[in-house]
Amino acid sequence: MKSRGIIFPEANRAELIWQEVKAPEAGEVLVKTVCSTISAGTERANLIGEANVGIGKMPEKPVFPRQAGYSTSGIVEAVGEGVTSVKPGDRVAMCWTHHSEYNCIPEKQVSLLPEGVSFEDAAIAHIGTFPLAAVRKCHLEIGEPAMVMGLGILGMLAVQLLHAAGAAPVIAVDPVAEKREYALRYGADFALDPREADFAETVKRLTGGGAHVAIEVTGLGKGLDQALDCMAPMGRVALLGCTRHSDFTIDYYKKVHGPGIVLYGAHTLARPKTESSRGLWTDADDRNALLKLHALGRINLAPPLREIHSPAEAPEIYQRLISEKNFPVVQFDWRKLDKEN
Repeated sequence: MKSRGIIFPEANRAELIWQEVKAPEAGEVLVKTVCSTISAGTERANLIGEANVGIGKMPEKPVFPRQAGYSTSGIVEAVGEGVTSVKPGDRVAMCWTHHSEYNCIPEKQVSLLPEGVSFEDAAIAHIGTFPLAAVRKCHLEIGEPAMVMGLGILGMLAVQLLHAAGAAPVIAVDPVAEKREYALRYGADFALDPREADFAETVKRLTGGGAHVAIEVTGLGKGLDQALDCMAPMGRVALLGCTRHSDFTIDYYKKVHGPGIVLYGAHTLARPKTESSRGLWTDADDRNALLKLHALGRINLAPPLREIHSPAEAPEIYQRLISEKNFPVVQFDWRKLDKEN
């Protein structure tokens, strides 16, 4: 069958094109997409032609065309033989999909939506598993002080998850004042500007000696360097931001080795594939946990700054992604295509 989807045919350009989508085979689910979310950091790297956009062996030069988008929601259209967890008509969240009108994926990549969870919020769930995995890896104890460096969508969710997990205090850090204000509404106890001259001293004063846990989401070498300045001895830092370039230095002897800091690689693929254990959950278990927390009102998957557009606007939206420093959370509503035809 034919399906419309967004591709990057070459660097710095996005198109909405017709593509072929196969029927579901055994163990697969065909979903008509309702909403898909742009993951700004990853998709910008793909769009501009970064070579370092994944884990494992990567080509030395970027290869086009590329497809992006991996956090979506929709309605089950059909199921293959042996599928038992969902049926046609079910509302689901999906992971590892594309910005496409239809997605055919393995059964394990879909989760039933709890009652009351919107398609728009559900399309955040897979992205939300990234900071959840980072928080789990740090083995946070109730009452430990924690800090989040960078308040994009991942950082804002990390603030909420640390608050829900019992961190005290939760310190949110970002140079953008508006983001700091939102973080205070979303569970942060303090919100700081990392450009302040006494930034590290302020964190240590507020935490009584330094953060025990830090979630670094800036993807910048300077962000990691500053986070290390704020840590208590034996602290744990999750490297959630994708620092794609190695053009920075860290004084590891003084900032990591001496104080006994633990650095956790927190790429979302650095997790078990089939079975969860303490601190290491599968993406399916984390996705279901987030949907449950959202449905119960413990966290809010809805981002504070969100725009919803038709997929037909993709070329303009992705040009903004290239140029806008503070790109908001943007989602595509695939229902709009039916109305526009």
